[in-house]
Amino acid sequence: MEEYVGGLWDRFITRTAYRGHPKARVELKEIERMAPVFFRALGGDGGLSLRAGTATAHGARRSFMERVAGIGEKTELAWRDEATLYLPSTLDVFPERALNRELYLWLIALAAHDVAAEAPWIVRNQAAAAATLAALPGLAPRYRRLVEALIALRPAPAKLEGTERAAEEAIRAALDAPGSVERFVAGKRAPDPVPLWLHPEPPASTARARLAGDTTPQSGEKRARTDREGRKRRAERVDMPEGKAPFMLMFRAESLFSWAEFIKMDRALDEDENEDAEKAADDLDFLSITEGETTSASRIRFDLDLPAEADDDIKLVDGILLPEWDCRKQRLQPEHCSLQMLVARDAEPCALPPPLRAPARRLRQQFQALTTQPARLRGQLSGSDLDIDACVRFAADRASGAVAPEPGLYVDSRRQERDLSCLLLADLSLSTDAWIGESGRVIDVIRDSLLLFSEALAATGDRFALYGFSSVRRHNVRFHLLKGFDERYGDLIRGRLAAVKPGYYTRMGAAIRHASAILSSRPSARRLLLILTDGKPNDLDKYEGRYGIEDTRMAIVEARRQGLIPFCVTIDAKAGDYLPHLFGATGFVVVHDAAALPRTLPDLYARLTENS
Repeated sequence: MEEYVGGLWDRFITRTAYRGHPKARVELKEIERMAPVFFRALGGDGGLSLRAGTATAHGARRSFMERVAGIGEKTELAWRDEATLYLPSTLDVFPERALNRELYLWLIALAAHDVAAEAPWIVRNQAAAAATLAALPGLAPRYRRLVEALIALRPAPAKLEGTERAAEEAIRAALDAPGSVERFVAGKRAPDPVPLWLHPEPPASTARARLAGDTTPQSGEKRARTDREGRKRRAERVDMPEGKAPFMLMFRAESLFSWAEFIKMDRALDEDENEDAEKAADDLDFLSITEGETTSASRIRFDLDLPAEADDDIKLVDGILLPEWDCRKQRLQPEHCSLQMLVARDAEPCALPPPLRAPARRLRQQFQALTTQPARLRGQLSGSDLDIDACVRFAADRASGAVAPEPGLYVDSRRQERDLSCLLLADLSLSTDAWIGESGRVIDVIRDSLLLFSEALAATGDRFALYGFSSVRRHNVRFHLLKGFDERYGDLIRGRLAAVKPGYYTRMGAAIRHASAILSSRPSARRLLLILTDGKPNDLDKYEGRYGIEDTRMAIVEARRQGLIPFCVTIDAKAGDYLPHLFGATGFVVVHDAAALPRTLPDLYARLTENS
C-alpha cells in the first residue's frame, strides 16, 4: 500500500512540477527520415549522421516544485561533432505541437550554418542564426514565432538581480537581433537553457574507442549493447575499484543513495537482464567504463595476428601500394596502404551445394532472357523489311520540296552483344561471422549469394569477376581472388567460393581503389562495380568513424571519374545514416532480411543492367 501511494504521489508531484508540454510533444523518430535530407539540402555537411543526444546538467536555477520532485536538473540541446549531428530525442518546449516541430527544423538549419564553431557560445549561436536567416529568408517568420514563444517562457529579467539579470537581458537581445551582443557575462548561476541554440558545452566522450591492447574485432555474437533510442552517452574510462576496503572509514554513507555502481554489461553468462541498468544510465552524467578481471574475455584470448605463411592463403602479389584520403588534412596520402593479392590455399574444386541447385536452375532460366537476342535496327540502308516511319518522313520531305539525300529506309534484324563487365567486391571482415537468427552466419549468406550470382551471370555470358577483402591495419590489406575476368566459371571457382571465411577488418577505401583499377582496364562500354558489405569501414588504426567514411567516399568518387558505376548492397540496418553520403541517394540498397540476399542479389543485377 505504501508503495502504491508513493507511486501516486511521485507521478502527481512530477507532473505538477514539469515545465514541458507532454501533449504537444514531438519525437525525433517522427522526422528521422526527412531530417538528414533537410540538413543536406540546406548545405549541411553530407558526411554527418543524425542521432539522438543525451540530457546534460545545465546548472540553472530550479523552481521549488522541481527541487521537491527531483527533476529539471538536465535538458536536451542540439550539438554536433565531426561525425554526427545530435538532436533532442523529444521536444515539448512549447504548448503547440507545430512549434515544437518547427523547433526541430530550426535546429537542423542552425547546425547546417554553424559558421563560427570556435567562437564563444553566445557569439557562435548568433552568427549561426544570422547566417541561417541570410541564406534562408523564408525561415524568418518561423524564427520570429519561435523567439516570441520562447521569451514568453523564460524568466522575466525584473525578477532577477545583478549579473543574472544582465545575462538574461543579453540572451533576449541576442535572440531578438542575432549579432547584436558581442560579449556575455554569466551570473552567479548559469542562465536557463536556450533550446533555440546549440549546446554551450557539447558533451565530449573521454572514453577511448578501443584499448591499445584490445584488438579483437566485434563479431555478431559479441556486439556492444545499445539503448533503444541510440543516444550518445558521455563516458570515461576508469580503473575497477578494489571493493574490499578493510576499514569502515572507507565507507561513505551517501553512496547508499547513488546509482554509481559498476555493472557488468556483457551478461552472456547471466540468465536475467538488469532491469535498472537503463534507468541508471539515463540518470548518470558520465558512464564510467572499466575492465573486470573475471569476464570470459579475460579467460579466453584470441590471437588475431596474421597466420604464418605456411598456413595462410597463397600470396599471388605482395606490396601493391595504394593512396588513402586524409579528411583532416584534406589531401591524398600517396602509397599509404599495402595490398596483397591472395587465393585460397585449401580450395578444392566442387559442385554446387544441393540446397542451391533448385534456385540456381530457376535463375539460369530467368537470366537466359538477358543473353544476346535479335534486335530490330531501324533506319538501315539495307534490310529485310521496310521502315514505314522512315519512308513516310522521306515521302513528306520530297513532297514539300525539301532536298535531302535518301536516308536508311529499311529495318534489319541483328544479334547484339551485351557490352558489360561487372566486378563484385565482397566484405569478408570478421563481422560477417555474426549469426542471422538460427539459420546461419552472415558469411554463409554471402557465400550462397556469390554462388547464385555466379550461376546467374554465367547463364547470361556477361563478363564478371569476384573478389573479397579484409584488412589488418594499412600495411595488410588482404584482397582475395575468387574469380578473375579471364577465368571460366566452373567447379574450381565454386571451390574458392566455398572456402571463403571471415577475415579481419574493413579497410574499404583501399579495396575499392584496387578493384577500380582492375575493372577500369576492361574494354567494356558499361562497367559495374558492386560492393557487398555488412557494415561501416573500420580498422585497428585511425581508420574509424569519419576518417574511414571519407576515405571510402573519395575512393568511390575516383571510381566514377574512371567511368565506373559503383553500387552498394548492404545488410546493415543503420546504413541509411552514412551510405547516402558515400554512394548518393540511388547508389545503394539495404537488404533488411539478410537471409533473402542470395535471391535479391541476382535480381538487383538484372535491374541494374537491363538496358545494357
